[in-house]
Amino acid sequence: MEPPVPATLVGSPASSKDESAGVGAVVEMELHRILISETSDQQYIFLKEKGGERTFPIVIGFYEALAIDRFVKETPPQRPMTHDLLVHVVDALSAKVLKVEVTNLKDGTFFAILHVEGPDNPAIFQAIKPAAASFDPTAH
Repeated sequence: MEPPVPATLVGSPASSKDESAGVGAVVEMELHRILISETSDQQYIFLKEKGGERTFPIVIGFYEALAIDRFVKETPPQRPMTHDLLVHVVDALSAKVLKVEVTNLKDGTFFAILHVEGPDNPAIFQAIKPAAASFDPTAH
């Protein structure tokens, strides 16, 4: 299994106090931790700065957290899940996810750009939620 796709944050993360990075700076992150609570609708994934100590939490739904956790633990789901369609489409197109770029926070929702490279040309998909792309759909 390939490692999860790197996430890239554009702009300074909320937990970052590093003024040298500046606004609009790209911070490469990787999945660091998944926090699942059966008593709450809000689950958390924590991204950690690659080569650094800063972390960045993203609130996600219960089912999204379980899907990411299953992927990381290489546990197959009991039945096909809706987000598996993206995995199969990327695979069928012989494409590869290059990176996920978190670009905006609006009304409590993070938005991201999914960078995909196929055999013919690169494609960019905008306005996806980062949790939907925080696992590697090309790792089979």
